[in-house]
Formats: sequence, structure tokens, C-alpha cells
Amino acid sequence: MYPSETQAKLDALLRSVVTGNERVPGVIAMVTDADGIIYSGAAGDRTLGDGAMTENTIIANFSTTKAITATAALQCVEDGLLDLDAPAGAYLPEIDDIQVINGFDADGAPQLRPPNSRITTRQLLLHTAGFGYTFFDETYQRLETEHGQIAPVTCTKASLNSPLLFDPGQRWFYGISIDWVGQVIEALRGKRLGDVMAERIFEPLGMTDTAFARNDDQMRRTATIHARNADGSLTPMTGFGLPQEPEVDMGGHGLYGTVPDYMRFIRMWLNDGRGAHGNVLKAETVEVACRGGLDKGMDVVGFTSTDPTLTNDIEFFPGLKKDWALSFMVNSEPAPTGRSAGSLAWAGLANCFYWIDRQSGLGGYWVTQILPFGDAVSFGRYLDWETAVYDGFGAQAMDEARTG
Repeated sequence: MYPSETQAKLDALLRSVVTGNERVPGVIAMVTDADGIIYSGAAGDRTLGDGAMTENTIIANFSTTKAITATAALQCVEDGLLDLDAPAGAYLPEIDDIQVINGFDADGAPQLRPPNSRITTRQLLLHTAGFGYTFFDETYQRLETEHGQIAPVTCTKASLNSPLLFDPGQRWFYGISIDWVGQVIEALRGKRLGDVMAERIFEPLGMTDTAFARNDDQMRRTATIHARNADGSLTPMTGFGLPQEPEVDMGGHGLYGTVPDYMRFIRMWLNDGRGAHGNVLKAETVEVACRGGLDKGMDVVGFTSTDPTLTNDIEFFPGLKKDWALSFMVNSEPAPTGRSAGSLAWAGLANCFYWIDRQSGLGGYWVTQILPFGDAVSFGRYLDWETAVYDGFGAQAMDEARTG
């Protein structure tokens, strides 16, 4: 059995982060090994004051959707439908119409030109295709405020028609690339992305509470997203959320679900692609997908905010070299929390953070529903919590991994 003192310490961390002057509304946190959940906790509110946050609360995953979309793309590779290094336009011709923005002229009009090469699906998965996000780039921010560029949270086809910030393959920059991957998958499968995921990922993993749209019961269980005010207080953003009937199933950020469902997805990666009710990926695909894929000289860098209502400046493990896989951040060196080198991780806009440590056999997901991203309270306590996980479980898990 895992030590009860570790369970108690993790519970105490959750209780502490939802109380006092510097708090989050509510939190859900879970840890899994290859066999099942080894820690589960929830504390606080779905909406301030209700005390209703539980493990079965529906949350907006935002960008933790990306890894699930990447998994669906890898399944297309396994089925012989997709060559990651072929032009994505071979499967989705409209992506070849995207141009590069070279700034603005004296009258403020965007200056566009054709890219010097065609985008590949591998570049989309690696975030080297040239796309960005409005809240991380001043050029996109100007296109939105001055020229009506549509925000991705609208889940519309028009929101995908953003220019490239640089030629494909030139550098790493985080953005809407995985939304385009979702469109490639739809073109290959002839179905909406949500239907593809339901059939090929959610069903074999037993993820019964995850989708791009919510039923009435799921709507009732959905946590409210809260805003952190300048004085540190919280305000419920009642009515804020992704469209209930999205025009596009946005592969980069559109899924709602529960934390237990996402843990089933994490566990699949710990188990070489195997799910509770069938295989999702081949073991050899998992091995390849977990490797850092950026060219020499490219690194995952920190983010500078251009919209403080949505995100703060943030960097994961400053000073640590970080790579990008298909489609996860990879810490190339051991992390100060105890996470092994080569672990996979990423995050969602409302301060959701997960990791998958295949070496030690541990994965975890910390979920709050609060903006802006990089919230000091949520992110800081998440790092404390992950450290406590490794202090309590890590040594035993790694010993078990070494002994088989």
C-alpha cells in the first residue's frame, strides 16, 4: 500500500489552496500508476460558495485536449492514412491557402506573402508550422483588435484562418496548429473529430464523460470558470465557456470532461497504448511519439502575455531544457519536482496541469478553473503538490519500475 501520510499530505495541500485570502475556487487532483488511481482528491467550489467540487465535476480541458487530438492523428498514421511528413494540403487543400504575415504597412494593412514551403502535419503537431495564439503574440493581437481576426474560443471555421507568423519549420511557437490537425483527421476519416475520438479513443479507454458538447447532466456538473482580480479576489465568470454546439470540434482546446476520464488517457500512455477495453495505439507508436522532435537549436520557451485577462507570463521549469514531442512538452532533464527526464506534460488555459512520467510509472492531473493562465496560486501549489507526490510515491514507483 502507498503510505497514508502521503495521502494525508496531498489532501492537506488541496484543502489549503481553497481557503484563505489567496485561494482558488476549487481543485481536483489525481495520480495514477499503470494499474489505476493511487490518489484522488477534490476540494472547494464549482462556483464560489457552493462547496460542490467533486471528482465527477465536468471541467473545460482547454489545451489538454491537444494530446487527445494528436493520439487520433497517430492512429491515422497507423492505419496508413497519414504521412506526417507529406504536405498537410495533400489531405486538406485549404491549409495551403494560409499565408505568412510580414507586419503591417504605413496604413496598418497586413502585409502577406506565400510561405516558402508547404506545412506538414508533423510541423503542426510540433508547433513549428508558424501559427500562434492571440494572447501570446502582438501581431495576432493587432489582427484581432484592428482587423477582426476571430478568436479560437468561438470554435468557428473562420477562427482557423490566421496567417503564419513565420515560414514552416523555422522555429517553435505555440498556437492553433492542433486545431488544424483536427481538420486533417476529419478529412481523412470523413467524420467529425468528436465522433472519431468517441469511437477510437473514448470507448476503448472507458472515457464516458468527455466530449466537445455536454448533455444536461454534464451541464449541471460543470465548474464555473473564475477570474482572478487585481486585488487577488475571485469573480465567477458566469456564462463564460465554449459554445455548446460548436461549428468546429476544436482539436486544440475544445473538450469538456472529468478528471477520472483524463486519467484513463494518461494511463494509456503509461501502458504503451493499451486501454481498459482495447488498444488505442501500438507500443512502437507510443515510443516514437514520446521522443522530443524539435530540430537542433529549437527549444520550448516561456510565454509572454499580450492579454493579461487570459494569461500571465509563464515558463515551465525556467533554465531547464525542454523539447516537444507528438504532442507534449518533454523535460530533457530531471525536473525539480521529481519528474524524470523525458517525461511528457502540458497544460490547459484555466490552470489545468498534467504530466506523464513513463520512467517512474506515474502520471497526474491538477485541475482548477480560473483565469488568467499561470495563476500564481494555482500554478505554485500545483508544483508543491507534484513535489509531494514524488516525495511520497516516486521512490516506491521507481523501485517497482526497476524491478519489473
